[in-house]
Amino acid sequence: MATIYKICDAALWARVQEEGRLDGAPVDLADGFIHFSTAEQVAETAAKHFAGQDDLVLLAVEANDLGEALKWETSRGGALFPHLFRPLEASEILWSRPMPLGKDGLHEIAL
Repeated sequence: MATIYKICDAALWARVQEEGRLDGAPVDLADGFIHFSTAEQVAETAAKHFAGQDDLVLLAVEANDLGEALKWETSRGGALFPHLFRPLEASEILWSRPMPLGKDGLHEIAL
């Protein structure tokens, strides 16, 4: 099982639950795909793109269930990142967990 992770704010997560799918955050919509991170990448992604935000939710998805719409593309530092080129169905989300800010100002990430 290859789990990948999507960080989103609580408002977007609420919308996913109401609508039954995730079309993407504004950055995803602008880029034309939904950004994901691996377990090894998620902390750096949180620090780089979500620093100081305290209303975040971490979504877990089984990469192998996403089919050919999931592409692994070179990004930050030459690493391969998972990018989904279609909406994510709510039924494809394995679990969601809050990502509170710790005393050190970094997000607490429970994988």
